[in-house]
Amino acid sequence: MSLLEDIGYKLDDVKATRVASEEIDSTFKSSCIDMVSTAIGGKILAFSDEWFAEAANLLTPTPPIRQPGKMVYTGAWYDGWETRRHNSEPFDWVIVRLGVASGTVEGVEVDTAFFSGNHAPFISVEGCFSQDDDEVVSWKGGRGKWETILGLQECGPSQRFGWKLDVPTTERYTHVRLNMYPDGGIARFRLFGHAVPVFPADETAVFDLAAAQNGGVAISCSDQHFGTKDNLLLPGRGVDMGDGWETARSRTKGHEDWTIIKLGAPGIIQKLIVDTAHFRGNFPQAVRIEAISWKGDKEPSSDSDGWKSMLEPSKCGPDKEHEFECEQKADTDAITHVKLVMIPDGGVKRIRVLGRRAVA
Repeated sequence: MSLLEDIGYKLDDVKATRVASEEIDSTFKSSCIDMVSTAIGGKILAFSDEWFAEAANLLTPTPPIRQPGKMVYTGAWYDGWETRRHNSEPFDWVIVRLGVASGTVEGVEVDTAFFSGNHAPFISVEGCFSQDDDEVVSWKGGRGKWETILGLQECGPSQRFGWKLDVPTTERYTHVRLNMYPDGGIARFRLFGHAVPVFPADETAVFDLAAAQNGGVAISCSDQHFGTKDNLLLPGRGVDMGDGWETARSRTKGHEDWTIIKLGAPGIIQKLIVDTAHFRGNFPQAVRIEAISWKGDKEPSSDSDGWKSMLEPSKCGPDKEHEFECEQKADTDAITHVKLVMIPDGGVKRIRVLGRRAVA
């Protein structure tokens, strides 16, 4: 009898398409966010076992690393989650609370980097909506109120595995459980989807329309050689230059770098904040910000018609939050996207687009 035939815990048959390792980033990162990353506030609530390597490593936003020859009390050191051998239960599991209020799911990534011979043979992912962490944890490895997000999928040694749901979920989730059959190791876990924020009841309230936690997504950029555009929308001011957006040095006269951000909700903008925290010798000389009210089927490009200035080129300084007043007239069209332009290049830690939702 095969391993799968011996598993008594049955899941729904959710149709999903395998995504090649080299296509995972391009498939998800222009339209989705990783809703379980610690960078956005994802948190491990419980796990069945973590004897060899801690479950918390699963949510680390940076790629896994290897330190050959490094030994710890339990054996070889691994940058991931690894459980004991000979699991007597059908699977090992880890319960994660999303870093957003709730979210819908488009895809999943499981990376078994550097786990070879001790990798997870199969995985599945379940989700639930609950405001009670204790209740969710009480289900442990049982049925509880879990719903299948991704059914049983085969994994292998030291590789990124991605799956795109043929039909993205319409249900929103607050928690997910990653199941590993029967035991082994996984380096990273990503849950790609869209935040479903809880907007202020007060329709005149001003908040960050671009924040990832409020549904903002960085959809495209000119360059992200040193730091990804997605970092711009994360909470807080980060810890170093590694968690901002930083481009390569340009050598062309008149060069500009840009990134386009889709707001979590169309809005009327009142203030812009560009933060260069930790960028002390590589901040941009100046920034410019444009906005658009986009009604097209596809996302706007950097040269689409309709971009208008929200902030003329403004000088920047090192390691500083730059606040710019930008009172948008209430009778203008609601802004759907903003474009942050660095002149000529450099690094920015965060952008905040403060405004109120445009309510019909």
